[in-house]
Amino acid sequence: MLTRRIGSALTVGLLLTATLGAGGTTAVADHGPPGKRPVAVGYGGAVVSDTAESTAAGLEILRRGGTATDAAVAVAATLGVTDPYVAGLGGGGYFVYYDARSRTVSTIDGRETTPRAGGPTMFVDPNTGQPYPFPTAVTSGLSVGVPGMLATWQRALDRWGRFDLATTLKPAIRVADRGFTVDATFREQTRQNEGRFAQFSSTAELFLPGGELPEVGSRLRNPDLADTYREIARYGPRAFYGGSIGRDMVAAVRTPPVAPDATIDPLPGLMTLQDVRDYRTIDRRPTHVSYRGYDVYGMAPSSSGGITVGEALNILERFDLSELDRVQALHHYLEASRLAFADRGRYIGDPAYVDVPQRQLLSDRFAAQRACEIDPAAAAPGPVPPGNPFGSAECAAATTATPDGNPGTHTNHFVVSDRWGNVVSYTNTIEQLGGAGIVVPGRGFLLNNELTDFNFAPTQGEAPDPNLAAPGKRPRSSMSPTIVLKHGRPFLAVGSPGGATIITTVLQILVNRLDFGMSLPQAIAAPRASQRNAATTQAEPAFIAAPTTPGLEALGHRFQIRDTSSLDPNIKISPDIGVASGLEFVGRGKVIAAGEPVRRGGSAAAVLYPAH
Repeated sequence: MLTRRIGSALTVGLLLTATLGAGGTTAVADHGPPGKRPVAVGYGGAVVSDTAESTAAGLEILRRGGTATDAAVAVAATLGVTDPYVAGLGGGGYFVYYDARSRTVSTIDGRETTPRAGGPTMFVDPNTGQPYPFPTAVTSGLSVGVPGMLATWQRALDRWGRFDLATTLKPAIRVADRGFTVDATFREQTRQNEGRFAQFSSTAELFLPGGELPEVGSRLRNPDLADTYREIARYGPRAFYGGSIGRDMVAAVRTPPVAPDATIDPLPGLMTLQDVRDYRTIDRRPTHVSYRGYDVYGMAPSSSGGITVGEALNILERFDLSELDRVQALHHYLEASRLAFADRGRYIGDPAYVDVPQRQLLSDRFAAQRACEIDPAAAAPGPVPPGNPFGSAECAAATTATPDGNPGTHTNHFVVSDRWGNVVSYTNTIEQLGGAGIVVPGRGFLLNNELTDFNFAPTQGEAPDPNLAAPGKRPRSSMSPTIVLKHGRPFLAVGSPGGATIITTVLQILVNRLDFGMSLPQAIAAPRASQRNAATTQAEPAFIAAPTTPGLEALGHRFQIRDTSSLDPNIKISPDIGVASGLEFVGRGKVIAAGEPVRRGGSAAAVLYPAH
């Protein structure tokens, strides 16, 4: 319920000393949001996000008396301007919320949906009978799911906001109008996508002005997105879900705006305006496990994040990691993740289409069954088979190990708290870096390629595959926005982008903080490794160089920096794993806001009233 609607004009601390032209990039002096800081400590509310402008937008709303939800919508909308390659109106996500008054955690599923014309063979080439190559599917209209982002914002405001949608969009509108300063990270992300972006006239016009990469220090404006936000502010979500914005989006999906000199012929999409009109978010009950006296809440299916993180924690709780030497502790972390991922691939999908055994997967009995399969003297030599969540607590007999589906790469995650103790942990995405590569002409936002999160062909052998496409179905996600309570009150809020590595990043941060005694900033900054039921473990260079690695290798673990051979060759993948954001609540209203010091250019953490 809304307790109050506030529509007064807000001001953002973004002052320009030059008048901007009609569009593109312009070099100007900028006295706007301060530079990024990865850690802030204080009171009255906090924000950690990917960009200084989005964090400033959230603080502005908090300062004006908004809730964490109001601020979260402002942050998300502004990220659609300043972090457009990983999020925006063309995508979706999962919203996890702690309500201080009722001391409860709630979630909103804003995942994208499959058009009604889609189905399990939609990514199979009818000419060959084989699945399309992943790069072909990504950069296409066929990969675009019906976006859930805007519907999520409105649903969250309806439930927990004090401001209306128009008010929360104002900071983003100003940033889109006035522009933001291009930094080295944004230029590099554009360079990584240059080959794809040049294929579409609308994308090249916005992100490759004059056919060139935007220069560091120049200002990138997006007046089309500002006007799109204004239309939504005036007419509400119906302007998108069935109105003129939706019509323009459907046209771009069905007939991608290919540039005159394009070298590709992208697959057309299946989306209709009726698909867009029919979109609805879903209020879901969060997943919940108890871990060493803490209550860990996450996102239920259609995301696999909450179950997979929760199952791995349940397995690890059978061992006292703090008493093990660090090699053994990391060995158990990697093996628990391997086992949980085997079960993820076999059992988890959209619960409207798949009977997901959530209660059994998160049971202590099943955790005991899986924990006994960890050999302290040796890593599993390769992928392990899924367990039987309906069986006994004894170690299960081996079946057949099966591969997972397609990898995603980029997303964003941010966290917000307010003066009343409400907390938001929100992960949102357009999937690949740059999504489908298609900007909706005249609208200023990129389309997602979320439907490539489906498996293109069955992956589970003789068992049914829970993650094949179907009309209206939500593809399985790895997003893992998480809130941890202690004695019913918030202790941590954390999450990360990174495709399937999201799950392991969140899991590793929780282990770092709760088992290894690291501070939250240390837990986020620590080198990462991601075992997803594979013969090798993806790891950051700093993890591979750590003194624990020889001991892990002696146990049979094999590490490698990410293999990108299956991805679009025009997209360069960073060896970093995840870009986490987190909050820790330390009592008497004090909060530690922590993000990345280095990964993807670092995070912007801020509090309303800094501690001195």
